[in-house]
Formats: sequence, structure tokens, C-alpha cells
Amino acid sequence: MSILSSVGRIGTRYSAARARYRSERALLSLPIELRKDIGWPEIVVDAQNSPRICRQSS
Repeated sequence: MSILSSVGRIGTRYSAARARYRSERALLSLPIELRKDIGWPEIVVDAQNSPRICRQSS
């Protein structure tokens, strides 16, 4: 395992996390009615962390 491959994996994970964060932020900006209409999962607000999307199985 080389240092470059480790740095590449870290960069890939960082990029995926940023894309996920931007998507969650865009969803939070939508009105609740619209989020329900398009079928996005419930957004749970945790007091210690920022809001996160939660897929709850019913």
C-alpha cells in the first residue's frame, strides 16, 4: 500500500461526503410538502449534529 493510494482513498471519501452534505442541504431547503411529494425520507434533526436524512423502515 503506497502513500499515494492512501491519499487517493481519503480524497475519494472526502469527495463523497461533501456531495452527500450538499444533497442533504438542498433537501433541507425544500418545503416539507414538496419533500413528501417526491418521496424523500424523513429528515431527523439531532441536537448535537446537523440535520441528517434518516430512512426508517416501517
